[in-house]
Amino acid sequence: MASGTETSGSGDIGRTLELLWDTGRRPSRGPRPGLTLERIVEVAVEVADRDGLGAVSMRRIATELGTGTMSLYRYVPGKGELLDLMLDRVQRPSENPADLGDGGWRAALEGLGHATLALYRRHTWLLEVNQSRPVLGPSALDGMERVLARIKPMGLTDPELVSVIVMIDGYVVGAARTQVYEREAERRSGLTDAQFWAAQGPVLVEAMSSGRYPVLSSLSEDAFGTGFDHFEFGLQRILDGLEVLVASRRAADGPAADNGSAAPEDPA
Repeated sequence: MASGTETSGSGDIGRTLELLWDTGRRPSRGPRPGLTLERIVEVAVEVADRDGLGAVSMRRIATELGTGTMSLYRYVPGKGELLDLMLDRVQRPSENPADLGDGGWRAALEGLGHATLALYRRHTWLLEVNQSRPVLGPSALDGMERVLARIKPMGLTDPELVSVIVMIDGYVVGAARTQVYEREAERRSGLTDAQFWAAQGPVLVEAMSSGRYPVLSSLSEDAFGTGFDHFEFGLQRILDGLEVLVASRRAADGPAADNGSAAPEDPA
């Protein structure tokens, strides 16, 4: 799977915003009355989920919908705009990383991390999109609004609050990419993870016995096992670091500041 094969915001930004926010003129009814922009985007996401982002084209989507390619252009100008609509579609509340549950800011960020990882695992093609300059639609802004509302009590500056979200997303993207690549390697090679490492076993045993790697050879047998949740360990350490920062700000600001680790207490 290649990274960054597509770029958000590569289409007509003005037209994309009209489509995202439903501010433009609606197309006249085409040859198929059931054809809608919503259905076009939905099918595009289904194709990308099933066959990868490279399989998404106006012709392919038209074929899936059983209509002519030109009919699609009455609703969306091209693949660039369609991609931005797809990105916003998968962030709708039903799949939104901002489904944060109850609790304070730490619980919210923990929920954000897990929900974002699940999002990338459901839609692996997201890892193929350069989203450094996203075209912001209602779903994306709804998600950010919900997250910011929950972490505002951290007492950080506004740029720092945004940076917290960027930090969590960056960590999750790296973890998601590793997991997706592992599955892709297994699919392409035909070897399970256990078979892959077993094939290297004899050479690694000899290397560990050579005395060249004293620290590596001293590690326990489960050091590289699959039972340890590396994602959860890393996420919790990030949150621990933020706890320290929030505590230092609270100490500087006085006792009125919220510690953010739990939901606000009842004033009564």
